[in-house]
Amino acid sequence: MKQKKIPMRTCVVTKEKCPKKDLIRVVRDNTGNVTVDLTGKANGRGAYIKNSIEALDIARKTKVLERFLEVSIPAEVYDSLEKVINQK
Repeated sequence: MKQKKIPMRTCVVTKEKCPKKDLIRVVRDNTGNVTVDLTGKANGRGAYIKNSIEALDIARKTKVLERFLEVSIPAEVYDSLEKVINQK
């Protein structure tokens, strides 16, 4: 029996390839709004971040998400990312 292919994505912070389900997607839509995409299917430019507080702290300090999404990210998005990480 053929094994099902596991989708792999790269964390923009650590540059580590992980299964898609182990990462959190942050999306910038056409109007420039940045949101956390829990479904992984929202329209827009997406960036994946590892599901850990350490990766989130590095992303805040280096502003790597802002560079990948090409827009400034408000503090509320980082706060909601932190809530999602703490829930898992």
